[in-house]
Amino acid sequence: MARKSVIAREIKREKMVAKYAAKRAALKEAGDYEALDKLPKNSSPVRLHNRCKLTGRPKGYMRKFGISRVTFREMASAGKIPGVTKASW
Repeated sequence: MARKSVIAREIKREKMVAKYAAKRAALKEAGDYEALDKLPKNSSPVRLHNRCKLTGRPKGYMRKFGISRVTFREMASAGKIPGVTKASW
């Protein structure tokens, strides 16, 4: 489990990216790079990092499910993810 502060920081970044998205797009369209430079660093979408919604783990993230591979395996084995079965051949 990731520290609460790290998870909170990532949520704060997501909110800031959403807040400045329209302004950032308008400035890029106009080519005003000096004004873009004055926007907050965390308003850039490049600074976002995908994290597991349940544990906050930053690595092994599965986009389709929004969780890490470790959490996915636990939930799939317990039958908590619909349509996912263990393969055997």
